[in-house]
Amino acid sequence: MRTDDFDFDLPKSLVAQRPIRPRDAARLLEVGESFRDLGVRDLPDLLRPGDVAVFNDTRVIPTRLWGTRGQARIEATLHKPDPARDDTWRAFARPGKRLRVGDTVTFGKLQDATQNAASLTAEVIDKPAGGEVVLRFERAGADLLHALERVGGMPLPPYIDRHDGADLSDEQDYQTVFARAPGAVAAPTAGLHFTDELLARLDARGVRRVTVTLHVGAGTFLPVKTDDPRQHPMHAEFGEITADTAEAINAARAAGGRAVAIGTTALRLIETAADAAGTVHPFRDESDIFILPGYRFKASDLLFTNFHLPRSTLFMLVCAFAGRRRMLAAYAHAKQQGYRFFSYGDASLLHRLPDLDAPAP
Repeated sequence: MRTDDFDFDLPKSLVAQRPIRPRDAARLLEVGESFRDLGVRDLPDLLRPGDVAVFNDTRVIPTRLWGTRGQARIEATLHKPDPARDDTWRAFARPGKRLRVGDTVTFGKLQDATQNAASLTAEVIDKPAGGEVVLRFERAGADLLHALERVGGMPLPPYIDRHDGADLSDEQDYQTVFARAPGAVAAPTAGLHFTDELLARLDARGVRRVTVTLHVGAGTFLPVKTDDPRQHPMHAEFGEITADTAEAINAARAAGGRAVAIGTTALRLIETAADAAGTVHPFRDESDIFILPGYRFKASDLLFTNFHLPRSTLFMLVCAFAGRRRMLAAYAHAKQQGYRFFSYGDASLLHRLPDLDAPAP
């Protein structure tokens, strides 16, 4: 297995820069034994009464910050909180070379002259290898989150082109309608397609809805740079599955229903918490599960997901779920049909099928 096995060409014109409105008007490619071009609004009809849809209810926090150290302008994107302290974050900073341990950075809405630039301060307490800095803020916990809501911007992925950062539309567009638990620095993008009306139609269809929480990290966008993907250092993210949610998934599957993961984040958390027999257990910890072809899925039967980056861990995951050759063919079909890719793009519904790449028994 090589990283090149998961590469494909993608015209820049197919990278969605804005979402379709309304959210559920996006297109949907069903990938089974064949391909069907549908719409996201068709999803309830593709599921069965008794299925359970598993949503990630994490809430994106505005972790892109603008500030100053003396006369120097600094931009920082927080990407991972310190699990031991609720006032400390790892961040990518530009220009990071200007920052030294002990420096104080003052953050504020610097692009808005009506705001007070001295809204939030942090001290640089470490500079690990790889261009990161570790920032310790003057505030902690809920107080820090409240301050970030006032001075921060949405941390859009690098392929969404905003010269001055996320705008007012992004503050709503890059958040699911069911977001509840603050902590993500990237959206669970499959969930962006859902409206209250679509959720109500799932309910009417007899599909049970449950939520898990996985705080998506910036590592979700990191390309795999190693020739062998198994040598890629997978990022860890905090997740939680409650006892009630675990029980609902297990009961639905025991009764013949299917667990439908709404997004790769929900799927990775389900698989982290499931045992070899397919029973999902309550979970509250970090997960760094890396799903590659050859992985045996334990508790996930269908996957609703967006179209992913070439050479990414997420494209490798969907190849594990539905077969690499099948997914390369599906993506070729999507490109030919003009589907829109990545966070603000269209969606797919993947059936878990035998891997076309696997040798015959």
